[in-house]
Parts: sequence; structure tokens; C-alpha cells
Amino acid sequence: MKIYAHRGACGFFPENTMLAFHKALEANSDGIELDVQLTRDGHVVIIHDETVERTTDGTGRVIDYTLAELQKLNAAAHWGDGSAFHAIPSFEEYCSWVASTPLITNIEIKSSVIYYPELEKKTLALIKAHHLEGRVLISSFNHLSLIESKRLAPALPCGVLVPNPGLVNAGYGIKHFGFEYYHPAYSSLDEEKVAECHRHGIGVNVWTVNTMEALENCYRWGCDGIFTNYPEVARPYVDSL
Repeated sequence: MKIYAHRGACGFFPENTMLAFHKALEANSDGIELDVQLTRDGHVVIIHDETVERTTDGTGRVIDYTLAELQKLNAAAHWGDGSAFHAIPSFEEYCSWVASTPLITNIEIKSSVIYYPELEKKTLALIKAHHLEGRVLISSFNHLSLIESKRLAPALPCGVLVPNPGLVNAGYGIKHFGFEYYHPAYSSLDEEKVAECHRHGIGVNVWTVNTMEALENCYRWGCDGIFTNYPEVARPYVDSL
């Protein structure tokens, strides 16, 4: 069962920052989960929310900032005592770094609230430029983005993200439409749903696994991967088994 650090090792470090990604590597994660959006001037950046208030000292929408403007904001403004500064990373910066590591990257295309023109194309171009094709998964709650990603890069594996309460017959449906992974919420999952996916050759990566009970159940059910805020806890548990 692979351990993906959710937004980096964000249980103890500011989410979706290079610090959180470096700490995920130090925790021996198998991979990192992150979120991509577009700036006003067309750069791919790593941030979860479509607005910047929750994680930075700015206000407004990501799409209304240029990259230079966005990187003046402090992505650690609400972490710790707020005194440390960490910029919102560009996806290019991340790719340059992760290419020198063994990490897998799950890239969530954040297109469910704002459908960014060419976000998929720009993201895939950076993956190709840094020769990361064999070490990425593409996921999205907007399944139109998965269709577009498959059109642009048929060989890249895609994970179908679904909200609660999950999807009945997920394995059948995902296989039918040519995707490779099911990404459900832990609270919507059980052993039979994992087994149904596996019967159709579909992998199951689960979000967000932050308790020992959830971790133990996902391992027992045979899940292929988990997204967790605490890779430094999940890693030794899985390794011990």
C-alpha cells in the first residue's frame, strides 16, 4: 500500500509548500499529492483553494493574480505563529525538484469550481518537459479534466475522484470509461467496494486517511494507496507489516 503525503506532509508543515514536500520525502513517502490551478498570466501553481484567504495573507481568487503577485503572498501565514515565509510554489519549480527524487506525484486538476482553459495541457507539458511521465497520476473531481488528460496523454494513469457517499459499481464504471484508479473518501469505502474495483482491474487510492483505524482498515482491505497528512506515522506502520 503506497503512502502519498496529502498536500505534502501537511499534518505538521504548511500545506502545498516546498517545505511540506521536502518533509514528505524525508518521511519516506512513496509519493506526494498536490493541487494545481492557473494564474492570470497562465502559469500552473500549486494551491488547493480557488481563493487564497485560508492559507495565505492575501485575499481574492488565484486566477486574478499573476505568478509574480501570487508568490509575494505567504503560504504559511496561518501556520504556526505566522512568522515563517513560504511562497506558493509554481508547478515548474516542483517538477524541477521532484525529478531528482524517486517520488510519485498525484496531481489533482482543480477544475471543479473554475474551469481553467488549457490547465490540463499546460500541466502535461511540464510533466513531459521534466520526464516525469512514468511517475505521475492525474486525478480530478471534474471528470471532464480526466477525459481531456487522456486525450492529450493516453498512457498517463488517471484517478477518478468522487465525493461522499462514493460511487456504487465504481470499478465497472471506471474500467468502462478507460481510467485506472478510483479515489474515494475513506468514509464511503468498505472491503467489498475495494474488492469490486480490483475485480475490474481498478486500483483504489483513498483520501484522507488520518487515523490509525482508517490506516489499519485500508491496509486490511487491500487498498493500493492512501493520501494522508501524516506520512511519518503511516510509513512505519505499513513497513512493520
